[in-house]
Amino acid sequence: MEARAEHRYARISPRKVKIVCDLIRDKDAELAKGILQHTPNRGAELLYKVLCSACANAENNHEMDPSKLYVSQVMVTAGPIMKRGRASARGRYSRILKRTSHITVVVAEKEA
Repeated sequence: MEARAEHRYARISPRKVKIVCDLIRDKDAELAKGILQHTPNRGAELLYKVLCSACANAENNHEMDPSKLYVSQVMVTAGPIMKRGRASARGRYSRILKRTSHITVVVAEKEA
């Protein structure tokens, strides 16, 4: 049995969040929350909120024991890209890509 939570269209580049994902993959939920709280990264804040939501879903919707939860999957995929631009040197136009992410956290109960 597993519970999941998603944050779609997060306004952060997927590359920045994937670095933090590797820190919490396959860890206990409480340990992962501690790691994310003490990681000075904007992606860590977003992942912390999604992890807390997944733990709450597991506890309230699936009647899982919160002390036995661990992070079974963490995925970050690219969302739509907003294309913006600005004036550049010699009268040219340079494109600015505002990237978005879809963050998914899946927690499961440890087998005894």
